Amino acid sequence: MRLRDLPSVDELARAVNDPLAVDAARTVLARAREELRAGFDPGDLANRVKAELAVRRGPGLRRVLNATGVIVHTNLGRAPLAEPALARVLEVGRGYSNLEYDVTAGTRGSRQDHVAGRLRRLTGAEAALVVNNNAAAVLLALAALGEGREVLVSRGELIEIGDGFRIPDVLARSGARLVEVGTTNRTRAADYEEAVGPETAVLLRVHQSNFRVVGFTELPRLEELAGVARRHGIPLVDDLGSGALENVPDEPSVRESLEAGADLVSFSGDKLLGGPQSGILVGRAELVERLRRHPIQRALRADKLTLAALEGTLALYEQPGRAFREVPVLRMLVEPVAAVRARAERLAGSVDGVVEETVARMGGGALPLTELPSFACAVEEELGLRLRAQEPAVIGIVRDGRLLLDCRTLSDGEADEVAEAVLACRSR
Repeated sequence: MRLRDLPSVDELARAVNDPLAVDAARTVLARAREELRAGFDPGDLANRVKAELAVRRGPGLRRVLNATGVIVHTNLGRAPLAEPALARVLEVGRGYSNLEYDVTAGTRGSRQDHVAGRLRRLTGAEAALVVNNNAAAVLLALAALGEGREVLVSRGELIEIGDGFRIPDVLARSGARLVEVGTTNRTRAADYEEAVGPETAVLLRVHQSNFRVVGFTELPRLEELAGVARRHGIPLVDDLGSGALENVPDEPSVRESLEAGADLVSFSGDKLLGGPQSGILVGRAELVERLRRHPIQRALRADKLTLAALEGTLALYEQPGRAFREVPVLRMLVEPVAAVRARAERLAGSVDGVVEETVARMGGGALPLTELPSFACAVEEELGLRLRAQEPAVIGIVRDGRLLLDCRTLSDGEADEVAEAVLACRSR
């Protein structure tokens, strides 16, 4: 087939009795033009219109196969949930629950009670609070503790992460006033000491997330900042970002932060923790209670399905070693490279691909300098478009004229699904 042989939108839509047929035909024809230019025959366009209509009538949020090598991929939903977490979501979501009801007393309860106890045990904190993401957690902490007053932050920590989230903007929205401390590359405890004044409400440390300043640099240890905060009677808030509960090299754990003297620690539930999107705050009971009582807390609180998934995830951490076996992001992080290579070889053998050594990454702002040895199955670049149109879609990485399907972020079963998708795309 040639470009000039393609039917018009009206001709293609006329074969299907559906009010969405015209839009579907436009989409199918646009893809067909791309495929013809890439040297592929687009095949039966009428059937492809029917398939496109099925997609449009189906759910918009769909499962995809992550062959990018980025474990916590923000665009692909970050952390996949462990099976026990999914089971808790199903159990709680299929009917009513005791979300805010004390079944023993027969009175109103708190939604926070379902996870607070586990968080206290796992981190050593006096109290805990869960909201809908870590940006919300930071906003709530600053609004409750610093509104109308000053918050000290190192210039090297005034970061921007995904989708334009900037620490100075969050500070402004909280009603607190930013006071910059030190320089971009060098900040000392003495800089904080000199900046503290009668209007200082919070000393804030921010995890540098997805970048590092290297070379002529200096940052104070958390213990030093805690000393400054104690001497002046102000709380030290530590925004850890990824929030590891287990020992992960090059990432501070929540317990370590609290033991070093942080009064309040915030972190994400859907990054290194490997649970649902949520923001978690742990620390001194008096501070957590101030956050809980702040008016915006209700607008930021987590729903029952989030709490169910988080409870199921946290339960895995209470048994030594179980989190690294069953929490997908941790399992992928520590999987031996030999197992990844074997998976890539099996996939390449199934689709006549080429095994290529590559590098995977943690993603999500965690471990930005860490390169995880990995192996991918390399196939022709032109398959990328068709694989993304599969159900489930297969998302790889284009490099040097080939499509790499990284096997660190694929399970054995998912690698088999990718193989079937590749063969289906070639057979068109």
